[in-house]
Amino acid sequence: MTHQQAVSAPGSGTREARRVAVASFVGTAIEWYDFFLYGAAAALVFGPQFFPSGNPAVSQLASLTTFAVGFLARPVGGIVAGHFGDRIGRKRMLVISLLIMGTATVLVGLLPTYAQIGVAAPILLVVLRLAQGVGVGAEWGGAALMAVEHAPPSRRGLYGAAPQLGVPAGAIAANLVLLVASTSTREAFVEWGWRLGFLVSFVLVIFGLVIRRRLTESPLFEQAARQRPARVPLLEVLRDHPLAVVRSVFVTGASTAMGYIILTYILSYGTAEIGYSRNALLVVVILTSVVQLGAIYGLSGLADRFGRRKVIAAGAIAQAVAALLFFLVFDTGVFVLALVACVVAVITVSAQYGPLPALLSDQFPTRIRYSGVSLGYQLGNVVGGGLAPVVATAIFTASGSSLLVGVYLAGMALLALVAVALTPRGDA
Repeated sequence: MTHQQAVSAPGSGTREARRVAVASFVGTAIEWYDFFLYGAAAALVFGPQFFPSGNPAVSQLASLTTFAVGFLARPVGGIVAGHFGDRIGRKRMLVISLLIMGTATVLVGLLPTYAQIGVAAPILLVVLRLAQGVGVGAEWGGAALMAVEHAPPSRRGLYGAAPQLGVPAGAIAANLVLLVASTSTREAFVEWGWRLGFLVSFVLVIFGLVIRRRLTESPLFEQAARQRPARVPLLEVLRDHPLAVVRSVFVTGASTAMGYIILTYILSYGTAEIGYSRNALLVVVILTSVVQLGAIYGLSGLADRFGRRKVIAAGAIAQAVAALLFFLVFDTGVFVLALVACVVAVITVSAQYGPLPALLSDQFPTRIRYSGVSLGYQLGNVVGGGLAPVVATAIFTASGSSLLVGVYLAGMALLALVAVALTPRGDA
């Protein structure tokens, strides 16, 4: 049996598959709300609050670096959750990951600033960011596999996109909260307003836990569990499927790099360098994320019809072009043009990001699939998403050219295109 056939094996009814997909979406949206809330706060507030410096650029770079730190922890969360998810089940890991993420987020909202407790403040912020990274790293593989492994054989691309839909939904919620909080005076927002979104996470996590505890376990995992599970799934992944991991890293890296430029980097770059207002860019991110919800849903459905490799390859090619043009349009300082640039870019991202869970799931057998998809996807997020805002800031600081940032993003897209081209046809 090929990996694709293993994923396609029927195991649950359409009604249950839909319930699992909705639960994957809701739980992932909550976790990404937490994650993006931190990213937006890092771009808008955390620099002066936790990393005061006479040079605003240094302060901003330090703040965005803590955002990247969360990505470095994501492979750890993915590896640990993958190990236990392949041995004892996907469902349990989803509950644990949500608890880790929610607790860390609430504590960020309660954290004293540098002015209040000195150097302990940025240290504790980094620790909590690491915990967030572990939580998200543990989350994605389980949510993706629950959706894919419950899905009808011909709809794995669409059902598997459920956790991907959680990304724009979480971004919308996080930026709406910040937008509402920012209606206070700037002094009030910087002093306490930004904390409200982090504290709201407590209620959201309780809601997510109630939904997830009602899910049934993946039928494919239960089938594989009747045999002897892999003793150390990660070692089996690295020994038997190293090329699948490498392909997964680069297929993931391009879309996440462009995505985090839109969701995080433009908030700091656009206000500091171009002159957009903070609220204008929050509105841009919210509207762009609304478009992304529809784009992920529609393009994932097309991937079931025309093939995941074809849709993702088309998205990578389109991203390479969009990246080279993005800053030429965004740097005009015109709100409508900034929105157009972000919308076009996010559609190219969605073509790659939506079908990704089904594509990655195809490349690993069930008994080690959680470990395989988590490792490839989370490392791809480090190479792409986590480093993108930092790399973009460093490129612009060193060169003064936003066009070079676009060249960097186009290069990532071309690497993804190569990775997709090397993916065996039988697996996609």
